[in-house]
Amino acid sequence: MRATAPAPTRRRFLAGSALGATLLMLGSAVAQTAYPSRTIRVVVPFPAGGTTDLIARLFAQRMSEGLGQSIVIENVGGAGGSVGADTVAKAEPDGYTLLFHNLTFSSTTASLQFAGRAKHDLADFAPISLAVNVPMLLVANPSVPAKDLKDFAVYAKEAGAKQPLFYGSTGPGSIMNLAAEVFKRDSGIAMDHVPFRGAAPLVQELLAGRIQFGGDQLSTALPHVASGALKPLAVLAERRSTILPDVPTVRELGFPNMELRGWNGFFGPARPPEAVVARLNQEIARAAQHPEIRRRLAELGAEPVGSTPAELGQAVREQIEKVRPLVSELKLIVQ
Repeated sequence: MRATAPAPTRRRFLAGSALGATLLMLGSAVAQTAYPSRTIRVVVPFPAGGTTDLIARLFAQRMSEGLGQSIVIENVGGAGGSVGADTVAKAEPDGYTLLFHNLTFSSTTASLQFAGRAKHDLADFAPISLAVNVPMLLVANPSVPAKDLKDFAVYAKEAGAKQPLFYGSTGPGSIMNLAAEVFKRDSGIAMDHVPFRGAAPLVQELLAGRIQFGGDQLSTALPHVASGALKPLAVLAERRSTILPDVPTVRELGFPNMELRGWNGFFGPARPPEAVVARLNQEIARAAQHPEIRRRLAELGAEPVGSTPAELGQAVREQIEKVRPLVSELKLIVQ
């Protein structure tokens, strides 16, 4: 007579359950250590061709080699960068969707909060690393008879009484919109605002002479400044640019309220795994120190950094606090 197999005991069942849980935990740990296991998307919240886009692509290429996975750049422009930023804020915080933004982050965030239409705040993002410092450069069409920003104020007072003057920005609520409105207030001049979806079309209108004044991060206009097609008026940074040492700062020219630090940095959606942030931060820092990257950044007038997440977060918080009162006073609204 064949003996029947004994029924599973409670002890055996519990032991099997414990083994299964252990295997699940091990599998999770393996999955975490395997990051990245697929393509990473970096959202640039401006059209292609501007400074932020160029620097994002430089870093993406080097980081891709270090991470062993492809990194694709996705340009999502609109509303001074807030459309692309909101796309990342609502993404999964798994390290596969990142944001590469610039100092306009501070003014658009403050503007959206002022208008009561903010879909995201700094708390909705995880700062990863400050990649570079890049000063904002103010420029004019060569037909404008002014050698610097102080001269432009004099010219605008005289010319503005006879014909309308126009300045361009990368959108309502952007840093250039803020800087120009502060300039108008502090110099007592009048100019009409012409918003664009990005720096590239702004520069084209400056070159064509359809607007007289504008600006963006330095490298956007640098080739045109070098050729004489655009005239540099001032930089918004604390010190002069090493690549344009003859161009004074706004503070030197008597406009200290326009001074703002220019930067580009990486963010992710809030609350990502710490190990993922650490890995990305490591690769960003390595890219910032790579000789070829440093050479290319120098050509763009950018200073490589590669900071800690805390340093980037602090820099953005301080900038938001600085621009928030200006946004409120000048009633800048992101559209």
